[in-house]
Amino acid sequence: MYRELFKPFFDIISALIGLILLFPIFLVVTVFLFFANDGKPFFFQLRPGKGGKIFKIIKFKTMNDRKDAEGNLLPDSDRLTKVGSFVRKTSLDEIPQLLNVVFGDMSIVGPRPLLTTYLHLYSDFQNRRHEVKPGITGWAQVNGRNSISWDKKFELDVWYVDHISFLLDLKILFKTVQKVIKSDGINAADSTTIEPFQGS
Repeated sequence: MYRELFKPFFDIISALIGLILLFPIFLVVTVFLFFANDGKPFFFQLRPGKGGKIFKIIKFKTMNDRKDAEGNLLPDSDRLTKVGSFVRKTSLDEIPQLLNVVFGDMSIVGPRPLLTTYLHLYSDFQNRRHEVKPGITGWAQVNGRNSISWDKKFELDVWYVDHISFLLDLKILFKTVQKVIKSDGINAADSTTIEPFQGS
């Protein structure tokens, strides 16, 4: 009952309250990123949601669009701005996804929505992460986030799908706050962003 009835209601109410409370921060970050990214404070990208349905995720844009002489984007580490680095480290880049929750594409808690290019690489087990709406935070995020392997991440995602409950969601939210305060597990140990998924 929680999964199908109370969780969606909890998501919308929480997202609306979050948007109201965080609006001053939302506005300040938008202004700073507007100047840091040549007038582009937001990042939009197609991601798979529940059942693999594609939606457009909204995040703060932490990297600029600088390119090399051949017109190719520079490596992530070269495009990550100082403002963007702070926004990412403090997880402020996730705030706009509260709008995705209000629109019904995401949940507050659930498996993180990954790239659409990964869809054909998933095993049947890994694809089970799409049995629920993706979340702003999730069980994998509070158990290592970008510092754990892809296999472990999928294992944690599917475990969440099989054990969804109100108490588990509260536990994840509490641990998320702890992780954000400590800036724990933001990046993989040796890279600015986690390595792309290549399939198992």
